[in-house]
Amino acid sequence: MSKFPSLPADPEMVIVLAAHPEGFGALFEYHDAILRGPSPLSIAERELIAAYVSGLNQCTFCFGIHRAFAELHGIQSQIFDDLIADPAAAGLDEKMLPLLAYARKLTMEPGSVTDADAAAVYAAGWNEKALFHTVSATGLFNMMTRLVAGTGIVANPTAQQSVRDRIAKNLDHPSPYADFAKRIKIAGERAILGDAMVGGQ
Repeated sequence: MSKFPSLPADPEMVIVLAAHPEGFGALFEYHDAILRGPSPLSIAERELIAAYVSGLNQCTFCFGIHRAFAELHGIQSQIFDDLIADPAAAGLDEKMLPLLAYARKLTMEPGSVTDADAAAVYAAGWNEKALFHTVSATGLFNMMTRLVAGTGIVANPTAQQSVRDRIAKNLDHPSPYADFAKRIKIAGERAILGDAMVGGQ
């Protein structure tokens, strides 16, 4: 049974958000600003952080999507074998480790984050914008994983492969998340139209 009786069991994200679209246009614009806008972090590195936070939260849906984004933008697939358990053993550039440590602490024990954690990021050669984008991506995907868990969205392997294929064809798309929001809007409008047609019969 779905957590929302009006929706199918195990609903896809587009179905949930089409039914409850309030605020999601702005939310996905924020995704693009943080994950695709100008940054000291590459797109691959930001998507890696998104996948890492999702993995820490045991959200297979978000982890799968953002692992695909990260891999298609250049992160080696074998890195994800050890990423969640031990980033230091995953084969990452050591410069990423303080950022992931910051993301982990902010996710698992947010009240324990200290100035020393930020200092470790700067000591690795990152600037304030890199730290801010790490914080933003971490906060964003803590929210998204809770949205997924709370609404009952599940990882559909067929749908995720379709998403991966679409990503691969549009790697240089400057606003893939806003584009997804448009698809949600269209799906919602079609659902409303369908309901109206049924009601008119």
